[in-house]
Amino acid sequence: MITGKTLIGWGYKPGPWFAKAVAAAERARRAGADEVAIRVIVERLAPPPGPPTVGLRRVGELSYRLNVRAEDEPEAQNIASVERHMRELMRVPTIVAGSVMPDACPSGSAPGTVPVGGIAAAKDAIHPGMHSADICCSMAVTVFGDVAPTALLDAGMKHSHFGGGGRPRGSQLHPPAGLLAQFEENTYLKPLVSAAIEHFATQGDGNHFFYVGRVTSTGEIALVTRHGSRKPGAMLYKAGMATAERFRGVLSPETPKHNAWIPAETQEGTSYWQALQLIRAWTKANHYAIHDLIAHALGLQRKDRFWNEHNFVFRKSDGLFYHAKGATPAWLGFADDSCGLTLIPLNMAEPILITRGLDAPNGLGFAPHGAGRNFSRTAYLRAHAGKAEQDIVAEQTAGIDARFFCGFPDISELPGAYKNAAAMRAQIAAFGLAEVVDTIDPIGCIMAGDWQRDAPWRRKTPSKR
Repeated sequence: MITGKTLIGWGYKPGPWFAKAVAAAERARRAGADEVAIRVIVERLAPPPGPPTVGLRRVGELSYRLNVRAEDEPEAQNIASVERHMRELMRVPTIVAGSVMPDACPSGSAPGTVPVGGIAAAKDAIHPGMHSADICCSMAVTVFGDVAPTALLDAGMKHSHFGGGGRPRGSQLHPPAGLLAQFEENTYLKPLVSAAIEHFATQGDGNHFFYVGRVTSTGEIALVTRHGSRKPGAMLYKAGMATAERFRGVLSPETPKHNAWIPAETQEGTSYWQALQLIRAWTKANHYAIHDLIAHALGLQRKDRFWNEHNFVFRKSDGLFYHAKGATPAWLGFADDSCGLTLIPLNMAEPILITRGLDAPNGLGFAPHGAGRNFSRTAYLRAHAGKAEQDIVAEQTAGIDARFFCGFPDISELPGAYKNAAAMRAQIAAFGLAEVVDTIDPIGCIMAGDWQRDAPWRRKTPSKR
């Protein structure tokens, strides 16, 4: 008698097709067919074999470049953790090169999670987990010339938007109509049109900021913003991870889920790559919408502006996909709208660096995106437990006009939470990653602050009597 066990014994993998195949095989057996004839029938009903799977490389088989040195023991521990992740990341079969920037720090606990300050070059593959949910976190500067810095900060508190969610109905701004039309035509972005409107001209929370400073070489006042693609980017990331997981199950089950990839040459890969470019365009427009709101409110004329992303996927002339998890592109012409200069922030109380890339091979053509952290947010807060919040803020923001949009400071975003700015700048030079051509000296900065502290869901409702 032919059964499912018979087919398994012949080397077939169980599946929904088994029922039909077993029935056909058993009919043939009863009709007097021999095993060879029965196997021919089964083979006709069996699904075509899937593509061969690929496993992980051996640990240490593929090396990476390390462009960071420890300044103290906490940083040594931080770098050791980063290296553990990079060793696992280099095992992913699509990855062909990797590098680590001076601002490196872990961005997750799962082994092989790309660290902040990490770059992974992949062949024919886009890894959504390697650009993370904050797709296209980026910097933009507008130089206004002679304007009172306090007026810019006041306008920022009034016209920008920090914290969770988007702008409420009645105060929403629409992205460019042509861009929304392109969203409608993309499989991944069509469901995100409403979010693209709601979150336009918003900045979010965490390390995103509205910074006012003075250009060192000219004395002109400049506005610099930092934020990513907000909810549309987060939703695109989620959809991309779902697609990558479907491919992972077929192509490389051994690869961890967070390092799953979308084959670039598939229809899904082409559509996802296009979606990334459109999210990039949305994010750039998002920056300048805020800048233009401020300019309009104060009657200002801009003298100069430029921008750059530092959390994105780039494709070079070699055809590889460079996943930069918090790393600034530092080669000429990295994008069609590049002016040759990029922005590297350090912390709210330090100058923002205006740099020109050096396309350093040891950095795979990248530079740092900021100062990075040696401690997690939780560890930093724990280290300052017991000290008065107002004292910490006063001590770390002395000399600048530091503001928190929600009214409550976020201690984990103060300057002391980040790596030493001078050491960071020295390492940029030591590893030949970028040339600092100018700076924007700090005057004041707005950040979201601890916007969840007094959130409605945290407030206790009066007890009923």
